[in-house]
Amino acid sequence: MKVSVVVPVYNEEKYIDNCLKSLINQSEKPDEIIVVDNNCVDKTILIAKQYPVRIIKEKKQGIIFARNRGFNEAKHEIIARCDADTILPANWIKKIKKNFNHFPIDALTGPVTPYDLMIKTKDLAITYFEIMRFIQNGAETLLGPNMIITKKTWEKVKSKVCLSDTQVHEDVDLAIHIFKEGGRIKRDNSLVIKMSGRRIKHHPLSFFIEYPIRLVKTFQAHGIKPLGL
Repeated sequence: MKVSVVVPVYNEEKYIDNCLKSLINQSEKPDEIIVVDNNCVDKTILIAKQYPVRIIKEKKQGIIFARNRGFNEAKHEIIARCDADTILPANWIKKIKKNFNHFPIDALTGPVTPYDLMIKTKDLAITYFEIMRFIQNGAETLLGPNMIITKKTWEKVKSKVCLSDTQVHEDVDLAIHIFKEGGRIKRDNSLVIKMSGRRIKHHPLSFFIEYPIRLVKTFQAHGIKPLGL
């Protein structure tokens, strides 16, 4: 089993070094690392070039376009995605392979814990997962900075995923398309990664107001009515 890792980037010079270092230092190495340059104008790509990664360019701006380009370019049967501000534990790839080897699943996800906030716990992410399961009648969702999908499943849904960052959360949208196609998403609560809490620190109104509004829009786009909305 081989694993491609996709890292979409847009002006991430403060974070990309630690992210790539954590990928290179995996106990079981990823078979390829793809950095998707989504029009960076800082030193992100110069830093990325110091590592054994494949850099591809996506000119259409937005996480969805960058993610899609990376997934389409991935060569191997398992595609893992993380964000540039994440730090992966040394056993991340090993645990990913273990899950896909032992369970009949089409996608995988796990919690995140912030490394630069006072509260450093995975419990908030797990609570989010449980709320999403309730809303979606027991179906798991995906968490963008820590999500993995089979190439076969991606081929099934790639022409159907929504393309507007302002209308949907790309990870939730992808998860809904997967289970609409009959796919199975597994959550592994031990598959924990660290990520920056910068959005909460620097853009709290966006995180606590705009994010929930876009989540409702995502459900509405798929005919799901959380709490009767």
